[in-house]
Amino acid sequence: MIIQACLNGARPHDFHPRLPLTPQAMAMDGAACIYSGASELHLHPRGSNGQESLQAVDATIRAVRLACPGTLIGVSTGAWIENDEQRTRSAIASWTELPDYASVNLSEPDAPAVIDLLHRRGIGVEAGLASVADAKRFVALPARGRVFRVLIEIEEQDLEVAYQIAEGIAAVLQRANVRRPILLHGFDETLWPFVELARERRWSTRVGLEDGQYLRDGTLAPDNAALVAAAAAILRD
Repeated sequence: MIIQACLNGARPHDFHPRLPLTPQAMAMDGAACIYSGASELHLHPRGSNGQESLQAVDATIRAVRLACPGTLIGVSTGAWIENDEQRTRSAIASWTELPDYASVNLSEPDAPAVIDLLHRRGIGVEAGLASVADAKRFVALPARGRVFRVLIEIEEQDLEVAYQIAEGIAAVLQRANVRRPILLHGFDETLWPFVELARERRWSTRVGLEDGQYLRDGTLAPDNAALVAAAAAILRD
């Protein structure tokens, strides 16, 4: 069980006053999160205009590695970032500062090709599953046994429905005898309930401004490190 800190995601610049958007801000924020109990970092690198960009991976990874030596660092490959399959593949192929892993959403049409490209480059894959259909697609992949981790990520805001989706995904993985580490996380309203569910299931979890900006008591978190510290307290209980 580990806590992964997800620093920014696709959140807009005005989502939170401490949302890190530059390589330097992510580096400083990442170091604070590691100090507060995170074991890994998940980033959405941004270009000079503040928008998500796979072209910004090199500069971001370089800065964060300097601030967080020895820490596993992952990035998103979300199809919306480049909004073009060929540009996505070209950007990944051009990286010189390789992340330790990259998340790939199985809901996206080009996911199998992106997974294969990442593996060829020696980059671990977090297979992102947001639905039972995603899970079924994943277990049918020849490369399923090579992924670094399975990421069960639930954006459904109705908690009972979200629980049902998570359990449905877990059941598909179990039936297929998938034996890869699992990280479970929610989003906004389900952030803290899913941290608690991850603790119960002995799965890893993640927190950060990508997934929500409020602490368990409903108050605005000062920063990512405060969210990590709150999650660490749950895992210690």
